[in-house]
Amino acid sequence: MTILVTGATGYIGKRLIPFLLNQGHTVVCVVRDRLRADKSFSEDENVYVIEADFLKPETLDNIPKKIDVAYYLIHSMSNSSKDFESLEERCALNFKHYIETTGAEQVIYLSGITNEDELSKHLRSRKNVENQLFSDKYALTIFKAGIIVGSGSSSFEIIRDLVEKLPFMIAPKWLNTKTQPLAVRDVLAFLTRAAGNTKLYNKSYDVFGPKVITYKEMLLQFAEVRGLKRYILTVPVMTPKLSSYWLYFVTSTSYKLATSLVDSMGVQIIGQPSNINDILGVSPITYKEAVELAFEKIEQNSIVSSWKDSMISSGRLRNRLHKYVNVPKYGCYKDYKERRVIDSGKTIEKIWSIGGINGWYFGTFLWRVRGYIDKLFGGIGLRRGRTSPTELNVGDALDFWRVIYADKAKHKLLLYAEMRLPGEAWLEFKIENNKLKQTATFRPRGLWGRLYWYAVLPFHGFIFSGMINKLVEVESQKATFTSENMYKV
Repeated sequence: MTILVTGATGYIGKRLIPFLLNQGHTVVCVVRDRLRADKSFSEDENVYVIEADFLKPETLDNIPKKIDVAYYLIHSMSNSSKDFESLEERCALNFKHYIETTGAEQVIYLSGITNEDELSKHLRSRKNVENQLFSDKYALTIFKAGIIVGSGSSSFEIIRDLVEKLPFMIAPKWLNTKTQPLAVRDVLAFLTRAAGNTKLYNKSYDVFGPKVITYKEMLLQFAEVRGLKRYILTVPVMTPKLSSYWLYFVTSTSYKLATSLVDSMGVQIIGQPSNINDILGVSPITYKEAVELAFEKIEQNSIVSSWKDSMISSGRLRNRLHKYVNVPKYGCYKDYKERRVIDSGKTIEKIWSIGGINGWYFGTFLWRVRGYIDKLFGGIGLRRGRTSPTELNVGDALDFWRVIYADKAKHKLLLYAEMRLPGEAWLEFKIENNKLKQTATFRPRGLWGRLYWYAVLPFHGFIFSGMINKLVEVESQKATFTSENMYKV
């Protein structure tokens, strides 16, 4: 079959595509930014990458008409827009109207469990999207899941932060809310086995794990898997705003995502039983088993996707990445340094391993201070880390940077700053003619931007010099050195 996958660079979409390919399907991936398409599947002969935005109907004409099944995996946990629900509705309607012009017989939508009378803003929106997607031209299959647990999922990483950082927690009362977490591997099993299954046409199913547990129990079971003893006291006096700040400062989540999660976590998520497990032959594993499986993936360095790499976690980027690839030349300050490289392969590996648990090789304390300052002023800080300790792809989050360009063969890495800044910043590493060229570019915004540059200039000279020295191991050689700080070059 020819299968259309929307949200192909998202947490679920990125994991779903390899399963569909293994089943022999041809996959059409719809992405808003082609640069973010994963090379591992975008170069497959059975994959077609189409750049389109379902909020812009005029961009949809490139999507082929010959489609058998379409997955609707477009979700957002952002609160950045006041008309969030209307945007999601418009996106769903544009998708529906276009798919109705294709040969698609089935649309599969991954939604959320919405059995309570009072729903969070995002669950209300997802329920509304379900209604918008119904059509006389194709059959709709809806899977409604609760908390999805897997390596790199938002719930997994946030709970990991809480458990591993806090031996004792004074937590909000919503930790007593009941839920039925579902392993990401089981979500993928439901999605892949539903394609083309006529028994599921125009049906809706809740999909959930085998046990009902509270968020508090999730934390304690996670701690048990990690071999940690944790103590949790829930208090009724913590307001949603305070709860959001609690998550924001302790975990790697952004404040906007924290407020969305707090809004949703107050709602009990219990699924309605059905025979869907028997129909598709899926036996969901427990939450504890899902956590154990996730750590197996982490230890094998085989995390396929992470919520941290989504644009939801972005502190600044709102447009397509290609708009930031061309580093500006005018009206900018630059810090340029170069060193002679003895072993380019070794240097490239060090560059590709920068950040996260590996740190920035020099002035680690100062990098952390900058991260704390960023977090204090509402930024993302350093807590996102990186998905893989050794691999980088376009669109990946890297501490408070975003990967804009990454090509090992061409020996070039370009990062764009997502920390709070009175301007815009890029950091580029490039090896040419046996020389590592490291360039930090800052385009100031107004007077404050210019004052900021001169305020941090002494630290830049210290940190950037030390970093490039470590990257080429300059202590073992006599290095060449050039450095310049320019304005309006």
